[in-house]
Amino acid sequence: MARVITTDEVKQRIDTGSAVVLEALPQSYYDEAHLPGAKNLPLDEVDDRAAALIPSKDAEVIVYCSDDTCSNSGIASERLAELGYTNVFTYVAGKRDWVGSGLPTESAE
Repeated sequence: MARVITTDEVKQRIDTGSAVVLEALPQSYYDEAHLPGAKNLPLDEVDDRAAALIPSKDAEVIVYCSDDTCSNSGIASERLAELGYTNVFTYVAGKRDWVGSGLPTESAE
């Protein structure tokens, strides 16, 4: 089962490079803005792309979407756990809280 992670904890893991960060939104939202170093894993592609994006089932994985009203991150996190990933976190506050905290994002250009 995925555990909830806070903005500060996400920032720490991004800063240290200790986690795989995944955005569970469609490509267009990811392209517009995503957390630094995050990879895009739309909800409907979890089964097909998880192994390529997260080769180790023991890797620390953080999944997020837009905010606490978006269920994509929770659904994707639970699916990753079902697929055998053992260290999955859900960043429920999501991209809105990240940006609201004044933290940087990246975009596809």
